[in-house]
Amino acid sequence: MPKFGTKQIPMNTTLRAFIFFIGLGLGAITLLALRPSPQAATYQWKQFSTIESVVPAGLGRSRVITSGPDGQAIEKEMKNFYSIAGINFTNVALNDRTIVETITAYTADGWELFTVTTGVNSPAEDKGGTGIFITRYLFRKAV
Repeated sequence: MPKFGTKQIPMNTTLRAFIFFIGLGLGAITLLALRPSPQAATYQWKQFSTIESVVPAGLGRSRVITSGPDGQAIEKEMKNFYSIAGINFTNVALNDRTIVETITAYTADGWELFTVTTGVNSPAEDKGGTGIFITRYLFRKAV
């Protein structure tokens, strides 16, 4: 006779539960192993560059440069950072607006801004007062 508060479970019920959970685990492992591998996306790439001159007295050339569908360079004029009096903050603001308008046009056409790379090119220090800031904006679009 069993003691108070204990219950005997027949052996075949325990064995059935064990087999059920083993089967469930093997089924889950099989489903995970058979799922398709993620495919790498394929992209189109497009880039534009801004070249901003720091040549004094506004003598430099600042541009937005893009490539057209035929590979030809398309230049859009920007203002130089410096005028005769020094840094021209109005020109800086106008250049910012030109850059943002270009980014907006690209994103409206379905391009995603992927990365931005900046650089500075300036002659040796003793040459003084000249140089450029270049920024490259790389876009991608899934195909």
